[in-house]
Amino acid sequence: MLRIEKLTKRFGDNTAVDTATLDVDKPCMIGIIGRSGAGKSTLLRMINRLTDASAGQILFHGREVTTLKGSEKRAWQADCAMIFQQFNLVPRMDVVSNVLHGTLNRHSTLATMFNLFPMEDIHRAIDILDRLGIAEHAPKRAEALSGGQQQRVAIARALMQDPKFILADEPIASLDPMNAQVVMQALRRIHEEDGRTVIANLHTLDTARRYCDRVVGMRDGRIVFDGLPEQLTTGVAREIYGADASFSEAATSTEIETLDANRKALMEAEATI
Repeated sequence: MLRIEKLTKRFGDNTAVDTATLDVDKPCMIGIIGRSGAGKSTLLRMINRLTDASAGQILFHGREVTTLKGSEKRAWQADCAMIFQQFNLVPRMDVVSNVLHGTLNRHSTLATMFNLFPMEDIHRAIDILDRLGIAEHAPKRAEALSGGQQQRVAIARALMQDPKFILADEPIASLDPMNAQVVMQALRRIHEEDGRTVIANLHTLDTARRYCDRVVGMRDGRIVFDGLPEQLTTGVAREIYGADASFSEAATSTEIETLDANRKALMEAEATI
């Protein structure tokens, strides 16, 4: 279905992504992990064509994606919707209008300027918000919502594109543990219920293991691991992150139970000092 072959991106003398090769032969949820600067975001941006590759190919059902231009490029970008860490909403615009912006590629500039959307699209936007549990916030300004709610609005906007892929670049990095779980559960349901492929850049190992069918590890621009969640052992994680024996998964956990246990252990340790 999707083949990424020796994909490379150079910025001057720096190689951000180095001959990355990845095959996605069926809809699945993939988590990409690695330390900051490993090339995760650049890889997603190349898949979406927000960034042009320096070398290599992206093939979708045998069609070359990296050479698409104009309307064909825009159509491809609609097929692989991007979700960003910072939500990228219009803060002073109401929630439903933000979601409707997912249809901009299908409407004229004039209609977009005056927020003139078909009633069918408005109903669909509200249905998607309802599916994500935030329909009651449709008339509110986006800036009035919590971070987790704003990220769900961003997911709803992506779904308005009716994409084949959802590319999520650190979708929970700026969220508290409770909202992080809500957002990851939403992405997982979208994969399972819609049959869409979701590729998400993640920082935490427990999140990748819990929600993803497949985990890809990147280090210094290269893919150094590609396997099942259960194969992501602590030893493998150390290799991906370039860490020594002091590396602790608990320190990166987003699980509320783990965080509570860590907090309790810290308090007990402080009480003995």
